[in-house]
Amino acid sequence: MDIEFSSADLQALCEQQRLMAKKFGENCSRKLRTRLADLRAAGNVAELIAGRPHPLRLDRAGQFALDLHGGKRLVFEPANNPVPTREDESIAWDLVTKVRIVFIGDYHD
Repeated sequence: MDIEFSSADLQALCEQQRLMAKKFGENCSRKLRTRLADLRAAGNVAELIAGRPHPLRLDRAGQFALDLHGGKRLVFEPANNPVPTREDESIAWDLVTKVRIVFIGDYHD
């Protein structure tokens, strides 16, 4: 899949291992690098299997998360234009081939 970032800071964090390790620690940064590689290798969101992939609800409806380490998550949304949807207007995650990373951390805090 293609990956975009919601901000330049988030992109720098995901592309600079030293910055990533400083912010999240070694264990979480290792998982983050693995999850980013998983995203790049997948053809669409439905192909993801590692990291307990799951769609989010409520104030994060329309987003998807992958577990990292210590309660932290990698959160993304579809970046396809237009976003593929089903007849019921839900996102067709099996047709999403481009994602935008919007958050990394613990959204329960």
